[in-house]
Amino acid sequence: GHTTGLSLNNDRLYKLTYSTEVFLDRGKGKLQDSVGYRISSNVDVVLLWRNPDGDDDQLIQITMKDVNVENVNQQRGEKSIFKGKNPPKIIRKENLEALQRPVLLHLIHGKVKEFYSYQNEPVAIENLKRGLASLFQMQLSSGTTNEVDISGDCKVTYQSHQDKVIKIKALDSCKIERSGFTTSNQVLGVTSKGTSVTTYKIEDSFVIAVLAEETHAFRMNSLQTIAGKIVSKQKLELKTTEAGPRLMSGKQVTAIIKAIGSEYKALPIVGQDYQSKCKGCPSLSEHWQSARKHLQPDNLSKADAVRNFLTFIQHLRTANREEILQILKAENKEILPQLVDAVTSAQTSDSLDAILDFLDFKSDSSIILQERFLYACGFASHPSEELLRALISKFKGSFASNDIRETVMIITGALVRKLCQNEGCKLKAVVEAKKLILGGLEKAEKKEDIMMYLLALKNALLPEGIPLLLKYAEAGEGPISHLATTTLQRYDVSFITDEVKKTLNRIYHQNRKVHEKTVRTTAAAVILNNNPSYMEVKNILLSIGELPKEMNKYMLTVVQDILRFEMPASKMVRRVLKEMVAHNYDRFSKSGSSSAYTGYIERTPHSTSTYSLDILYSGSGILRRSNLNIFQYTGKSHLHSSQVVIEAQGLEALIAATPDEGEENLDSYAGMSAILFDVQLRPVTFFNGYSDLMSKMLSASGDPISVVKGLILLIDHSQELQLQSGLKANMDVQGGLAIDISGAMEFSLWYRESKTRVKNRVALAITGSITVDSSFVKAGLEISTETEAGLEFISTVQFSQYPFLVCMQMDKDGAPVRQFETKYERLSTGRGYVSRRRKENLMAGSEFPLHQENSEMCKVVFAPEPASTSSGWF
Repeated sequence: GHTTGLSLNNDRLYKLTYSTEVFLDRGKGKLQDSVGYRISSNVDVVLLWRNPDGDDDQLIQITMKDVNVENVNQQRGEKSIFKGKNPPKIIRKENLEALQRPVLLHLIHGKVKEFYSYQNEPVAIENLKRGLASLFQMQLSSGTTNEVDISGDCKVTYQSHQDKVIKIKALDSCKIERSGFTTSNQVLGVTSKGTSVTTYKIEDSFVIAVLAEETHAFRMNSLQTIAGKIVSKQKLELKTTEAGPRLMSGKQVTAIIKAIGSEYKALPIVGQDYQSKCKGCPSLSEHWQSARKHLQPDNLSKADAVRNFLTFIQHLRTANREEILQILKAENKEILPQLVDAVTSAQTSDSLDAILDFLDFKSDSSIILQERFLYACGFASHPSEELLRALISKFKGSFASNDIRETVMIITGALVRKLCQNEGCKLKAVVEAKKLILGGLEKAEKKEDIMMYLLALKNALLPEGIPLLLKYAEAGEGPISHLATTTLQRYDVSFITDEVKKTLNRIYHQNRKVHEKTVRTTAAAVILNNNPSYMEVKNILLSIGELPKEMNKYMLTVVQDILRFEMPASKMVRRVLKEMVAHNYDRFSKSGSSSAYTGYIERTPHSTSTYSLDILYSGSGILRRSNLNIFQYTGKSHLHSSQVVIEAQGLEALIAATPDEGEENLDSYAGMSAILFDVQLRPVTFFNGYSDLMSKMLSASGDPISVVKGLILLIDHSQELQLQSGLKANMDVQGGLAIDISGAMEFSLWYRESKTRVKNRVALAITGSITVDSSFVKAGLEISTETEAGLEFISTVQFSQYPFLVCMQMDKDGAPVRQFETKYERLSTGRGYVSRRRKENLMAGSEFPLHQENSEMCKVVFAPEPASTSSGWF
């Protein structure tokens, strides 16, 4: 009762046993399914000095003896990697000698004041001694405080009972320097959680045992089969006490330390970082030679390509600039695009320096590589300020291709948003990029420049850009007005204020000027998706019947879709529909072929995936806009997985039809725009102008135009953990995909038919791993999932009569899903144990319902589609 913390008696030697064990599994808690190891020893503890002015100031010596290493899973038997090997062989003689050298611990009021050890010992070994020493830090009274131990500076809570004291350490509060990063979007993110509880058993006011358990678990948010858990335990028990050395006399602890030995130096009790050296490992060039055959263009539709892409990124992250540059310069043009994807996705300073040295933006011979680099930047999981600064610098230089210049600015917007999401909005490069986007948009005079800055703002989603968007939405010409309105559509509901909706209502109802129907329908969509008022909904419903005929039908199906899918606005719409003036046969019987439909791709307890498809036609039956969206939802977070928009205008002259109101003077144009994983890409033009249209029609091959193609690092989470036991742990989740999105628009005057086709092909691989490393033995668990899938949407229109026939088909191919689990234990000398499991199943092709009005007409006009295809004429 004379001390506030752990106390030792004078002139006694305390004999204890100590063990620390760690095991890894998938979170199911079955020891037989785990891998891991146990380090055990005897421990001698003596009190060397006590301050004569106060019992709460002590210097103790802790010595590990008879160290042993064994499997935590005793069922390993003959397969044990430790069988037949003694501790010097496992740990190595020099490591064992260092581990068994005593450490000194200066305690004041039960808390560590200083940790003394020999200098220049191996960091991993020193950490094991820190882990043991940290158990001696405690207090006997209840309360919450901050303590510094091997885990860092942490918030701890003590609960004092008659026969025990429980210490709970809040691991998420620990301040310790460790590398790590994660994906900002929670849909692609990983949830990890750590707990630490230490129990001190007390008998006759004396601590006789210490039991500590620390757990770390991770789980991927949208795919819960990618999960793992680390359990680390420490046990320290008093066996006997016997006569020990007499206390050293003196008032200053520094003098006592000096008398014990000049080799002792004060070192941080906080765990120190180290990297295990790999002896005889392949070079980066050798790793690339192993991966490159899987990254040939013909192999990119296979999951093998993605798996090798992810593995090679890990090797790139440990490589220097010269190694990376050497591989880039030696590769041929077929493989270079995939190599550029990997180098950019590595997201290290060396990889960025190497790729910027390699690419020449003033040359038109490497435009494909420049584009692949820029898109990989846009998809970066944890972009740096250094990367943004590099793109700003490039934008201010000269380019061989204006398309690349536009792409640099568009991707700059994507980086601004990602850095702001990671609390980097005040970084100098981000502030400069914001000024560049907003200032450029304000001063731009050319249509092309306005479009470029609007696309950048569509990625950046800067709140301060909303007044500019409203100006361009209401006063701009067709394409500019439409782009500004679709940009507003991406903002969070909190930014769509009443003031914003006033402007959008003026656009929809054409209070100040006539707008194209693509602009008007987008304005209506923004209003309806952002807490519309009673009068806003009523005025939109009352407009149906007064609009151009296809716009009438489109707005009608939008309202019906809101009601059927129970969207947030559905309650307000139902309120308005109670009024006969808004809800009557005349209004709800409008004919036409335009459509809007939303449905589920997948629904699980943890995540949901939806698709929405809306198609707007001109009164003459020619496509104006086709919009296919896929969203992923996990908890309260969402991800705009993909959007493919095909737009056409000014084609009425081809069939001697009359253009709709406000569209009389539009140039002939068709193009495609895509959003991929929340990043707006540079739009692609099919043709622009009448002469371009005619030349394309005469030379058309029917081949689709690629919007985006490449390898993307989609999920990227890495955590380096300092376990309380002194062991080093890592949790990593990486996910990537090979993707090819293409689209085409065909137009036949002879058959009076048009067809749009959007094709998505992806190969996906996700890998989660946990490892625990002591430098002389390592245990690990790796879980992975992979698949190859395809989604195709085809819309065919026959406009020889009215209402014209439209057949829509959305087809999801059957997809193989393969799951792998690998567990291993490995000695630094090379001996190892590996267990592998594999599971494979086939997901059948899915039928997605589309707008089914007059679906019988599809069967009359065309032959039946395959069973895995959903289709409907209306």
